[in-house]
Amino acid sequence: MRPFHAEQIGSLLRPSELLEFRQSLISNEAHGSIPENRKKEYEELERRCIADVVREQLTRNITSITDGEYGRILFYDGLFEKTPGFTVQQVPWSALRTDFPTTKGYLKRNYAFRSLVVATGKIVYGQSPYLDEWLYLRSLVPEEKWGQCKITMPAPTWMHMQLKPGTAFSPTSPYSSDADYFADLADVYRKEIRTLYDAGLRCIQFDDPQLTYFFNDDFLRGCQIDGQGPDELFDLYMKVYRDCLKDKPVDLHLGVHLCRGNGPQGLYFSSGSYEKIAQRIFNELDFDTFYLEYDTERAGGFEPLRFLPVDKNVVLGVVTTKKAELEDLSLLRSRVEEAVATIVKGQGRSKQEVLKNVGVSPQCGFSSGSFGGGVGVDREVMWKKLKLVQDLAQNIWGKEV
Repeated sequence: MRPFHAEQIGSLLRPSELLEFRQSLISNEAHGSIPENRKKEYEELERRCIADVVREQLTRNITSITDGEYGRILFYDGLFEKTPGFTVQQVPWSALRTDFPTTKGYLKRNYAFRSLVVATGKIVYGQSPYLDEWLYLRSLVPEEKWGQCKITMPAPTWMHMQLKPGTAFSPTSPYSSDADYFADLADVYRKEIRTLYDAGLRCIQFDDPQLTYFFNDDFLRGCQIDGQGPDELFDLYMKVYRDCLKDKPVDLHLGVHLCRGNGPQGLYFSSGSYEKIAQRIFNELDFDTFYLEYDTERAGGFEPLRFLPVDKNVVLGVVTTKKAELEDLSLLRSRVEEAVATIVKGQGRSKQEVLKNVGVSPQCGFSSGSFGGGVGVDREVMWKKLKLVQDLAQNIWGKEV
């Protein structure tokens, strides 16, 4: 099952009325909650804004269709804090891994602490974190277009990778090893995937910008300082993904999005080529599609795509959400042609065959955090960028986008 040739990643800029209402009630932190006495009023506004943005996507023929992640403050909200056994904690930056790239990025913005979720009890699957999001999105879309919809969720390694070794679970939890912690968490992911699938969802995208830190020299050095070899950690995470994706339904499209950070005003956390991890992630992980950042030289060249297997897809994130300037269509096409030529050489297939498994998109969402986007990128620019993605796809594939 392949993605659309013209894709989007997930998050969309929120309308000002939603942001102003939310900002008056909660801080700009992950896992924030709405006060009970204002919850109904807020949820009515949120649903109205979601309905508006879904209608806009349908009108503009944008794929995949998402709810813009309007129900989240940050793209990774939902799964961890809504799962029994986890507790939200405000941790000092010193509790994060040594030289962790995110730490460096946010310290420049004078953030005082990091809101993370730690296992303080046994991790068990409770109420579905994302079923309500999906059911509402589904209600806004004709049934024949449910297959065009997508829900995103954070990487299972998201919290663990940020915290120093052995601190993703507290002494009050039943866990004494990463293996036990991830065994229960993988069970939660498998059950959530099945819940969403049983409710009619056919496309789920994992978001894992931190996986690109495995080619960040500062992070790799920090792992050694913290007493955990980066190769050992990467092996662990590959197993975690395999366990999470085990027994996935054959007609469920699963993808993973990799970038190098997408904070307010174009903030990013890392740079470098996928070369160090490409062969393993492409071949060891049971994802159908890899959504890859490729909008600037920070992502390196297309050479790692030579490792892409013939039964996997890649969506090239060549349009940037980090700045308002619209890219030149002919230059974008030439970049896609270069990427396709690399895959052709690696797979030994014809260009026409390879193109069936390639798509284009923005390099990331437009609002990974609800209160920030790219430099000069407003909602008008956002729709122009998505139209540029469509135009690029039509220029390459014709009407079959």
